Amino acid sequence: MTGFGKLRLKRTNEIVLTKVKWCSSYGCKLLGLMFRRNLGEGEGLLMVEPVSSRISTSIHMLFMAFPIAAIWLDSDFKIVDMQLAKPWHLAYVPAQPAQYTLEASQELLSVIAPRDQLVFEK
Repeated sequence: MTGFGKLRLKRTNEIVLTKVKWCSSYGCKLLGLMFRRNLGEGEGLLMVEPVSSRISTSIHMLFMAFPIAAIWLDSDFKIVDMQLAKPWHLAYVPAQPAQYTLEASQELLSVIAPRDQLVFEK
């Protein structure tokens, strides 16, 4: 799967992000949001791993100009961890294995909660 989609919060059926980039290639995951000045409203990046892992889904915030919501999801899109990731922090590692890492505006952290389930819609 490639391209963009939406993320919906399953418990409320609310669309929480309207433009989420599906990021499964090595280059896309390597670049992430580095060197961006900001995120547009409703925008996010969903980095996809083939299997659940803590190490493979860890992120760094080097070369970032703004804080983001870092949200880790299991294979069923249930939130296993979430943190406010600050610029220039060396590493953020999820507390539990995850298959997906969502990077979005920090405001998303006030809308979702641990163990919530999200739904990706193409």
